[in-house]
Amino acid sequence: MSTIRKQSIISSFIIYIGFAIGMLNIYFFTKEGLFTEDQYGLTTIFIAIASMMMAFAVLGMPSYIFKFYPYYKDHLPVRKIDMLTWALLISTAGFILVMIAGLILKHLIIRKFGEHSPLLLNYYYWIFPMGFGLTIYSVLEVYAWNFNKAAFTSYLREVQWRLFTTVLIVLFTFNLIKDFDLFIKLYAFTYPGIAIIIFIYLIVTKKVHFTFTISKVSRRYLKQIIKLCSFVYAGNLIFTTSQVFDSIVIASLGGLDKAGIFGLAQIMTSVIQAPQRGIVAASISHLSRAWKEKDMELLQRVYQRSSINLLIFACGIFILIALNYREAIITFGLKESFLLGFNAFLILGITRIIDLGTGMNAQIIATSTWWKFELVSGVILLAFMLPLTYFLTKEYGIIGPAFANLVSITIYNAIRIIFLWKKFRLFPFTIQSVYAILLAAVCYAVCYFLFRHIQGLTGLVLRSLAFIILYGTGVISMKLSPDVKPVWQTICKRLKLKND
Repeated sequence: MSTIRKQSIISSFIIYIGFAIGMLNIYFFTKEGLFTEDQYGLTTIFIAIASMMMAFAVLGMPSYIFKFYPYYKDHLPVRKIDMLTWALLISTAGFILVMIAGLILKHLIIRKFGEHSPLLLNYYYWIFPMGFGLTIYSVLEVYAWNFNKAAFTSYLREVQWRLFTTVLIVLFTFNLIKDFDLFIKLYAFTYPGIAIIIFIYLIVTKKVHFTFTISKVSRRYLKQIIKLCSFVYAGNLIFTTSQVFDSIVIASLGGLDKAGIFGLAQIMTSVIQAPQRGIVAASISHLSRAWKEKDMELLQRVYQRSSINLLIFACGIFILIALNYREAIITFGLKESFLLGFNAFLILGITRIIDLGTGMNAQIIATSTWWKFELVSGVILLAFMLPLTYFLTKEYGIIGPAFANLVSITIYNAIRIIFLWKKFRLFPFTIQSVYAILLAAVCYAVCYFLFRHIQGLTGLVLRSLAFIILYGTGVISMKLSPDVKPVWQTICKRLKLKND
């Protein structure tokens, strides 16, 4: 657990640095006088559609890598491991099919987005470079996890990608990029940029060797690989669709300006999800190994600790943002139209707490021999998500898809919790889970009523500091997680503080 904890902390720290840079980018995107709501909305839709392209194109290759890499490593010398060669070739072929489908379906896109989001149609073809870069990066990223490079991949995805965007914004602000037309075209190559970096890194560090000879492991496990990729691919495709469908529907029915407002609320809740990415990156190889060795004790420990650790983080970050959401928009001079996204943020934030608080159930199922259940639960998720998102968006605007997310994700996680308990006697919650939620609620109430009349930067700082001190002290003193004490001891040691 110490290795997972260390990698998770480092990855989470890097991810939050990335989010800090992302907040700076959002400030410029949403500030009066630089970008319009439509232009900011276009950047969010670029990411949403690129994610959809990636989900279709990878054809289950990331799951194939993290599930079967231990078998390749145990039975082959490094130079004969052909896994990455086939994963990249198949993903590239998948993206070519996506491009063909995109060209064929362009008339449908025009019909659906032409009225409310004409700017998207002007730059439709520029989404393809971004989608291809994200596809290749997603394959290389998972491969790098097997070498304990979770921190490096987190840096590229969360920090370096946003730094590319920051550079473009700075150049645009100082008129070195003359117009938004050139800005968005360069923006399309930000994901290809980080894909090139990780590709060069893996080659230089000799972590990858390409071979077109089919190995004995590939031949032996071919049927299982095809089954895994087929089912998990479908499940991941469903899940990715559920994650970005709301933004696409809003752009279609309400326009890019509404997509931008909803996108800000989504980005704020994605800050809540940051620790999950770090823990997943650090844990996935250990889960695969635990299933291979039938180490149920380790699986339960990872499941339960990931649940309480993510719940503590999620509650803390959600309330910290909720306390300051409206005041921050006003204080920093963002467009007042973005205040309309606050209620959507609250609902999406509660959804993220539910999702993170249930721990790594998706990764535990995906690395087990019951990975087919990921598809089953994914179909159920999509069956609720798609119709609810469409009809609630039509009826209630940007708050509609937030409610659709809440209902669907709650049902989705409940099904997976029941499955893991019935099948393996794995369960994520303890009494500490209840204490964490109660502690967060009490700290919110105290900080809200104490500082609700203090506005501006002073109010933001006081509310934030008071909550961090109260909540952090509570988590440590109540010993809500077994990982809290060693982390706190390490911090005290580094800062040369007395630790009782």
